Parts: sequence; structure tokens; C-alpha cells
Amino acid sequence: MRKIIIDTDPGQDDAVAILLALASPQELDLLGITAVAGNVPLELTAKNARIVCELAGRADVPVHAGCDRPLSHDLVTAEHVHGRSGLDGPTLPDPGMALRDAHGVDFIIETLRREPPGTVTLCALGPLTNLATAFRRAPDICARVQQIVLMGGAYFQVGNITPAAEFNIYVDPDAAAIVFGSGISITVLPLDVTHKALTTRARVEAFRALGTPVGRAVAEWTDFFERFDKEKYGSEGAPLHDPCVIAWLLWPELFSGRFINVEIETVSPLTRGMTVADWWRVTDRAPNATFIGDIDAQAFFDRLTERLARLAPQGAR
Repeated sequence: MRKIIIDTDPGQDDAVAILLALASPQELDLLGITAVAGNVPLELTAKNARIVCELAGRADVPVHAGCDRPLSHDLVTAEHVHGRSGLDGPTLPDPGMALRDAHGVDFIIETLRREPPGTVTLCALGPLTNLATAFRRAPDICARVQQIVLMGGAYFQVGNITPAAEFNIYVDPDAAAIVFGSGISITVLPLDVTHKALTTRARVEAFRALGTPVGRAVAEWTDFFERFDKEKYGSEGAPLHDPCVIAWLLWPELFSGRFINVEIETVSPLTRGMTVADWWRVTDRAPNATFIGDIDAQAFFDRLTERLARLAPQGAR
């Protein structure tokens, strides 16, 4: 069983990723969730993480609020995609579970120091501010991380928030540069792969057909946020970005990619936040990340739907 910490800024697709992890207790031991400002401000991302845990019947999962702003830039958010709450779509109750007292960065540091070296994977679904802050504050923990698996960046798909940059990296490129320069084993799920994981009508209806609170919520979340991507890209559905991180941990055989060098542009006003991915290996820069490029999308959705069905509370059907 792999021990994980999910660092996240929920976000409907973040929510589905959390649900997938909670539906996979035989493979994944979720030690805690750290919220970061990103899709919406920190107060809402910390609230949304707890809403999702309670939806899954897992109010026992520790949720910690982390950094409320990027390292050196003003916060950019994405209400135009996710709605004012970040989880627009279904009507869900406010959480009853409380935030844990410790700051999210402190939780990351303390957990990595407590657990045996090489046994904790950091799953980053949002801007990388919490991780970078933890690495700067406690550089000893870098050697203790088993792996970082993150959703962010792009190469062939270039940018979704600027012409050159993907949202998670753009929000805090300085943090991303620290993470990619950490020497830790990194696997990246960029737009190049997540844009192949589209929520077609049949796939959304499969969620709804589960007939459970989780199934209905996931269908209504995708109903809400796919309207933006359909209009923007002219696609049949919307990319289900963040669940790809958890799916890669569970079913790596569904994905393919390359071990390449990835650098983050932090200075240029034109391309700030760009992931400069040496996909074709045209430089002599040392590889530092496995950059995923393809996915078996139908198998991904079939397995995701099957796992979400496991979160049905007693009597929900």
C-alpha cells in the first residue's frame, strides 16, 4: 500500500481525484489532505476538501489549510471555470468536520519526518506553493519523499490560462521551479494527457447511473464545468485533469510518457509559468521528470466509475 498526501485546491476535478483515492483504500493510504489557494481562495479550497471527504463518508481524514498566496505573485484564481465556490454544480451541505490546527506545510514536514524515508508520495493537484514552502523550510525532507506525482504543465497543448502556461504552474511558477529542481522523483500529468480524458455524455451518464450521492455529485460537477471547456475547445466534453494523478498511481499501465528535462519559466512576462519540456531531447539538460503523454481514456473512465461505485453509503441505492 502506498502512503500519500494530497495537496489540492478543489475544484470539481480535484474533488473527483480525492474521491478516487478514498475509494481505493487497499492501494492508497491517504495520510491527509493539504489545501492551497488556486482555483479559488484558500478559505474555499480548505472548505471544499472537507465537503468532499464528508461526501465520501470519510470525516476522519485530516484536512489542513496551507498557503493562501503564491511565493512572489498575486493570486490568480479560476472561478470562471469552477464557479464562485469552486465546487459549483450540486448543492452539498457545509462540512461539519473541522480543519486540523496544524498549517498544511507543517503537516507535510512533520509527516515526512515521522514516516520511514521513501514511503510517502506527494500528490499535487494544484499550485505547488505548499510543497515548495515545505522544501525551502525543511530541505532535509526532500530525501525522504518517495515520489511527487502532479497535475500541471503542458507541451503540445501549450497553455490553458495564458498562450504559454497551464494554470497550476502559472499561479506559482517560482514554487514549481523549486519543486522541479528538488531532485525528487517526479511524474507529471500535463494537459497533453488530461485533454485526452474527456467527459463525454456517455461517461457522465455512467457516473449518474450509479444512483449514489457520490455518483450524482460527480455527474453534476462535470455537467457544470464542462460547459466552459466545450465552448473554449469545441470538444465533446471537458478534461478530467486531476483524477489522472490518482489513476496513474493505481493503474500506470493506462499511461505512457518519457523521462525528460522539464524547466519552469519564471521571468518572462510573455511566457511566465511555461513548462519548457524537452520532449524531443534536443538539449543536454539532465532529465528530471517523467512527462506523461498518453492515456487509455475509456479504460480510465471505466475504472474510475467502478471505483466511485464503492463509495455508496449504506442504503444509498
